[in-house]
Amino acid sequence: MDRVALRGLKARGYHGVFPKEREEGQTFIVDLVLGLDTRPAAADDDLAKTVHYGIVAEEVVAVVQGEPVDLIETLAERIAQACLKHSGVEEVEVCVHKPDAPITVPFDDVTVTITRSRV
Repeated sequence: MDRVALRGLKARGYHGVFPKEREEGQTFIVDLVLGLDTRPAAADDDLAKTVHYGIVAEEVVAVVQGEPVDLIETLAERIAQACLKHSGVEEVEVCVHKPDAPITVPFDDVTVTITRSRV
């Protein structure tokens, strides 16, 4: 399976279990790896035969900016399901970063990574 990756998609969302997270929001960063067969697109040099990563990026940002959820696990699942709606995408790995998570000790990042497939 071939891979198309999008790294560092940024959007402001209002996800989290604490009132401050829901009121003020924070930046979330999303990395995606889409699994698909790119041979038909490459053979014909045809965008219609692959995934349009620009559209995927816009849809992912819309999910992050959309309805708030408590857990980034839930956010990752919603993103994965949006990606799998694209024909040809057989598998997706989603990593959601929450670099401003409300943790009381120094840290660089909090992430949740999931892999989902059509099977």
